[in-house]
Amino acid sequence: MKLMKALCVALLLTASVQAEKKQEPFRPAAIETYASKQTNQGLTVAAVAYDDADEAKAAFGKVNPYEHGILPVLLLFKNEGKKTLNLELARFQYFVPGSRKLDETPAEDLARLKGPSRPRYNPTPLPTTIPGMKRNKNPLQNPVIIERAFSAKMLPPGESAYGFVYFQTGHTRTAKLYITGITEAQTSQELFYVEVPLGAK
Repeated sequence: MKLMKALCVALLLTASVQAEKKQEPFRPAAIETYASKQTNQGLTVAAVAYDDADEAKAAFGKVNPYEHGILPVLLLFKNEGKKTLNLELARFQYFVPGSRKLDETPAEDLARLKGPSRPRYNPTPLPTTIPGMKRNKNPLQNPVIIERAFSAKMLPPGESAYGFVYFQTGHTRTAKLYITGITEAQTSQELFYVEVPLGAK
């Protein structure tokens, strides 16, 4: 009986230590502190490109999406107007002036992308049933990438929301984030587009 109690105590202590080691929830700074932001019809939007390894570690832990060809862009929204905004049809695009706009890649699709270390084309793929053969794991399958994705659908007056959108691109300091499709929830009237520079932090 004493041995069982000792084992139970040991397990509880181990679980407690592991819980303390878990990554703290990601919390960005207040939207007012960001240099790259725009205000349009009472909606303030800030955006930051996470191409820095230290920033990525704070947000995603061990997996840095940018090292695997994916640029995360942190979005922060604050509705200081008097009407609820519908974000469900919002469209986010990354672009460099003078070039075409690049649509975001949904977080759920990143896990299905081939990692950069895999060959682009293999005309005679090896069978996957060879004993001892290991398949390359896609590092973008990390669930934290989906957990951190921007998912707000409605933004009532006085409320804020944040999260990441993802682009299959490298980052250029002259780039901007182009946002369309935000509407007033009651009237479905679309707000003017928002364009946020991504050069500043």
